[in-house]
Amino acid sequence: MTKVLPHSLHVVGSKRLGGAEGFFLRLARALKDAGAPVTCALRSGSDVVRAARPDLPVVETPMRTVWDPWSKRQLALAIRRLDPDIVQTYMGRATRLTHLRAGRRPVHVARLGGYYKLDGYHHAHAWIGNTKGVCDYLIAHGMPAQRVFHIYNFVDPPAQASDHDVQAERRRLGIPDDALLLMTAGRFVPVKGHTHLLDAFARLPAALKARPVWLLMVGDGPLRQPLQEQARRTDVAARIAWAGWRHAPGIYFQMADLVVFPSLEEETLGNVILEAWTHAKPLVTAAFRGARELTEHRANAWCVPCGDAAELARGLRTVLADPQLAAGLAAAGHHRVVEDFDRSTIVGQYLELYERLLAEVA
Repeated sequence: MTKVLPHSLHVVGSKRLGGAEGFFLRLARALKDAGAPVTCALRSGSDVVRAARPDLPVVETPMRTVWDPWSKRQLALAIRRLDPDIVQTYMGRATRLTHLRAGRRPVHVARLGGYYKLDGYHHAHAWIGNTKGVCDYLIAHGMPAQRVFHIYNFVDPPAQASDHDVQAERRRLGIPDDALLLMTAGRFVPVKGHTHLLDAFARLPAALKARPVWLLMVGDGPLRQPLQEQARRTDVAARIAWAGWRHAPGIYFQMADLVVFPSLEEETLGNVILEAWTHAKPLVTAAFRGARELTEHRANAWCVPCGDAAELARGLRTVLADPQLAAGLAAAGHHRVVEDFDRSTIVGQYLELYERLLAEVA
């Protein structure tokens, strides 16, 4: 007899795409691929809706504000109609708008990928933290330890673009064929530390080993214009390519010689670390709290203090100048992501947790 897997409803109230939304999409698709029924309750008209369709079933609900009673009622009606086993909410808006009775189906699981204010999370029935640090934070702020569960993120195995497509994209962005290419990805917001990255890039020589050194910025956000102005002011704008936001940035990881992730201490996990390792690229990262949990300096990444442009520049130059070191970091990082952040492993942990929680209310 075929085992019937739990039906999970994933609720996301975001308007725009970011790291948390990207993980939700990966997880929902992976659960579906594993044979588990999945439905998505998403904010009407959002970028997340457009990214989820057509391969995921979507119900649109208003989710206008955190306290909007109409949105709360519409979400409750959707849950009643869909009759899921698990309702998994992401971040504050979706969690605050979801209120379910304890001790019965569906079970409300709040998944946290950050150190959020927790006043709107206590009513959930269980909590998932994507780092051990987040789990410790939840328990320290009153969540019962036996209801807090740690499950890491995963990134999908990379789909390799053809050499022709990679070269075509380099030419489109104006990156010379012989350039040593540093690449970073993420929203252009303060926590990502891009101002320190541009400062570090300005400290690097314009060329190493007779090859021009370029920086590829993949992402978008409110700091884009200030960052571009900083690049012009420090005379490095001519060696920076701006790719914009890309839902599937794999081709940019593929073309990179080195991935750099300059986030500040507040960064929780850092999916870019996993993406760099998945693509077997050497990684230079700031030692924010998520990186300290995931990485080992000089073993699978070169780690530098947060917000220290001089040390970041030194780390970039060290790895770029030493091909043997770069290859070793890349190989060790790839091994780590395959061993500990495999798609099927993480999906299995989610399904095991769902079944455990449902057994308690059977």
